Amino acid sequence: MDYELITNQRDLHRLCRSLEDATAIGFDTEFVSEDRYRPELCLIQVAASGRHAIVDPLAIKDLKPFWQLLCDEERQTIVHAGRQELIFFLDAMGRRPAGWFDTQIAAGLIGLEYPASYGTLLQKLLGQSLGKGETRTDWRRRPLAPRQIEYAVLDVLHLEPLQAVLSERLESLARMPWLDEEMDRWQTQVENAENGERWRRLAGLSSLAPKTLAIVRELWLWRDAEAERIDRPPRRILRDDLLLELSKRATPDVAALKLLRGMNYRDKQRHLSSISACIQRAINMPPDTWPTTVRRKSGRPRLNLLGQFLATALTSVCQAQQVSPSLVGSVEDVRDLIAWHLKLDGFVDRQPPRLACGWRGDVVGRSIEDVLSGNMAIRVSNPLGDHPLSFEPLSATTSRGKNRPISPGQQNSD
Repeated sequence: MDYELITNQRDLHRLCRSLEDATAIGFDTEFVSEDRYRPELCLIQVAASGRHAIVDPLAIKDLKPFWQLLCDEERQTIVHAGRQELIFFLDAMGRRPAGWFDTQIAAGLIGLEYPASYGTLLQKLLGQSLGKGETRTDWRRRPLAPRQIEYAVLDVLHLEPLQAVLSERLESLARMPWLDEEMDRWQTQVENAENGERWRRLAGLSSLAPKTLAIVRELWLWRDAEAERIDRPPRRILRDDLLLELSKRATPDVAALKLLRGMNYRDKQRHLSSISACIQRAINMPPDTWPTTVRRKSGRPRLNLLGQFLATALTSVCQAQQVSPSLVGSVEDVRDLIAWHLKLDGFVDRQPPRLACGWRGDVVGRSIEDVLSGNMAIRVSNPLGDHPLSFEPLSATTSRGKNRPISPGQQNSD
């Protein structure tokens, strides 16, 4: 296959100048993340106007010319499952790229499985197969073998034709606005995850008191700073379960900290004074500076059966509407919609849930709300069909003799 290998600043500038007239640029990255604080960018694969290039970030100090190409409002950026690609761009430019087109999300909007692998989409939409012979490559090592580079090129070789097929299907279904809406929502979600209170992503915080959360926050912030300083994953400094257990015990006493199982290793012993200082600092904080507890959603246990039933109906509706159910929402999202519609405690003053907004509201949200309001019924329309359930106006359903409720006295009337 034909490709350019870009290993110096001059050639990168030349490549970027040659792509200035491209209306779309597809790209992918290879990175290593298991032993670094941040994922280390090792390769950038580029596809535009039938050209393919491999850019070596380990040999080129300034990648800004490439990132600037993706800022042009007249140009589309094509990726597949591009969360890490977006993060690399945000770190470099501090803003969103223009015209982001994620083929994985686009595929879900035309009814294909979500999340689907790149290879799956190539097979289903283009009839192409994708080899995976270099999935365990250490992309930091140089020089790269020709087979490694060719494998990397394959990840972008079909991005442009894949985007063309998906765009055509989206246009035929009048769903390009759906993709624009979803890209905006998804990018906001990624930005919030990167810039928000990342310590709140720890599992097991919902039952902790505000004072304990203050200790969690202090320990997490120290761990994160230390991990960044030595360029190692934070969990290598202190595991999540140990961080939570230290917070619950809430003692700065070094002798007591040593007794906790998992803290008796040499690499943990050298951090004991720092851990003790974090706990003491949190204990000394005034209560009005403690983090707020994440409240459990009230009224939810009563919604388990109803939520599960309507989620099943949602799946049937999504399949009929040619949109992936897993992209639309989960059982949890359905329960949120029910709780919000019924104005249960904790949901009265909340913003509308995502199943009530945008294209999701148009596809399933309105139908579920009509069922809850008594204006719509769910019936088994075709027990053996691919879409056995259907939503119908209640009057139309009850008018069918075979669907009228049977009273106990009628059951043996024959």
